Amino acid sequence: MVNFTILAGGYSSAVVTYLFNSDAGALSVVGQSPTGTNPSWIALHPTNQSILYATNENTEGGLQSFVIKDDGLLTDALATVSSGGNGPAFAIPLSTGELAGMNFGSGNGVIVPTEEDPTQFVSGAPVITFPAPPAPAVSHPHMALEVGSEVFVPDLGADTIHRLVRDGPAGNFKVQGEIEQPAGSGPRHIVVRGDQLYTIHELASTLTQQTIPADPSVPSAPLAANLSIVPPGLPAGASMAAAELLLAEASPAPGSNFTQAFLYASNRNVGAQDPRGDAIAIFALEPQLALVKHVFTGLDQIRGMQLSGGPENEYIVAAGVAGSAGTVVLRRTNGGADLEIVATNTDVPTRSSFVWLSD
Repeated sequence: MVNFTILAGGYSSAVVTYLFNSDAGALSVVGQSPTGTNPSWIALHPTNQSILYATNENTEGGLQSFVIKDDGLLTDALATVSSGGNGPAFAIPLSTGELAGMNFGSGNGVIVPTEEDPTQFVSGAPVITFPAPPAPAVSHPHMALEVGSEVFVPDLGADTIHRLVRDGPAGNFKVQGEIEQPAGSGPRHIVVRGDQLYTIHELASTLTQQTIPADPSVPSAPLAANLSIVPPGLPAGASMAAAELLLAEASPAPGSNFTQAFLYASNRNVGAQDPRGDAIAIFALEPQLALVKHVFTGLDQIRGMQLSGGPENEYIVAAGVAGSAGTVVLRRTNGGADLEIVATNTDVPTRSSFVWLSD
């Protein structure tokens, strides 16, 4: 494949469309599509990849739907619904046709049903309020992930993973259990692989591994691994805050170079900047979780990054939410154990989330 279309959300009032030519190593802006304010997180419909959902990460949070046109640009918003709270930092569609949105600023979220037309939201979904941790901590849900019949929600403020289960008709969910995390670690995003839970912790800048308890009423899960993602040689005054976690499985394609699974974890330096920029930490999963390498990107605060998809997951797109380094595309090399930057575009200085479109 030569040309890839990439959509990028951010703290602005537009989603940016990029064209990546892998043969030429060129990343160019196709255009910008107007949206509501702060479409900081975007996600594709799981079966209809012409439909895009976006957050409006504002005090009065919202979720929006769009159709992606043939040129990669978006229609005007086709529907908007309240997220039920303040600052939805993440949204993801479920296999059930519902859209989960988590409000970082108000400790709650919604799982909104859609109509037969998945661009249209059903109004009236109840707000899910998460248990308040002991003061002075407050709940800060930062993600949702469908895991079987449950939805897992990492709560950065409460140091736990909430386990949600359906509780009535579409849009109705309740917390049925927790998976406790290290105190003060700030669990932000998660990956589930079989019965293994991998969590990236913003405040501790660590990556942990646990076995998911089969019984949701059991909150304790011993740590099988607890590893730092922080790169070496940071300047004085650096302050690290981990952000994103991606899983690339081994490719099933015959003759593929990608014969091993890897996790990719993004660092964010919110203090004195490193001239190398922020690093992506690469971890092997087998035979046990282990750090392989740090790759510096020149980016400032990598909040979002995304694998290109397909059996190879050959590329990762990433950007910072600060500075002016723009967006970069990295190619996975050495079987996935390394990364190299193959394209850069600085026309739009910052972005915070991405989706790749299939041909």
